[in-house]
Amino acid sequence: MPDGYDGSGSVALFVTLPGYQGLYFQGVGANVRTEDFGFEAQAYDTQMIVLAPQLSDWGETSARQTIALVEWMLRAYAIDRQRVYLEGYSGGGETLSLVMGMRPQLFCRALFCASRWDGELNVLADARVPVYLVVGESDEYYGSEPATSAAHELEEIYRSKGLDEAEVANLVALDVKPASYFEAGGVSNQHGHGGALFCRDPQIMGWLFED
Repeated sequence: MPDGYDGSGSVALFVTLPGYQGLYFQGVGANVRTEDFGFEAQAYDTQMIVLAPQLSDWGETSARQTIALVEWMLRAYAIDRQRVYLEGYSGGGETLSLVMGMRPQLFCRALFCASRWDGELNVLADARVPVYLVVGESDEYYGSEPATSAAHELEEIYRSKGLDEAEVANLVALDVKPASYFEAGGVSNQHGHGGALFCRDPQIMGWLFED
């Protein structure tokens, strides 16, 4: 919670969904010890509420839990509905994709990191919520193809709806990081350690919290 929060004014909400190492069975608080998205996000808005749930899985159970939790937060706190952001890394990205295929209208933007898209793209396209997909070109767990394919499929859905290329580019951002990106950051494992770079990358996080 932001320092001094009293509910007198609306604030942003950032929801960060962890990968496998941060799930509940890994231990209480494992998510905030293994991923820094929630901490780094505070540099973009010091008055933002950060929600970092420990999920049960990376499937529909966690997707429905996430939706229920966000809906409860929107009722319980003075949150600006136009500034509700979602991020998911690895398994959390799979959960994010399911959430965005169920209730995308809860969010204004979504950051999908090093994962595979399992959700319904047509539902997302109907809501027109911008999504940024970032992955290493040689991600050891998923590879880059699942994220790339999802981005291209979503782009084609938007084109079929009559959107021009500028409109499509505003809604779908695909960022496949080369090996040199990880080498420059001192990272050898693109999947396991890429999150430490992504959450500190001003291009990636700046896109998410862009006004």
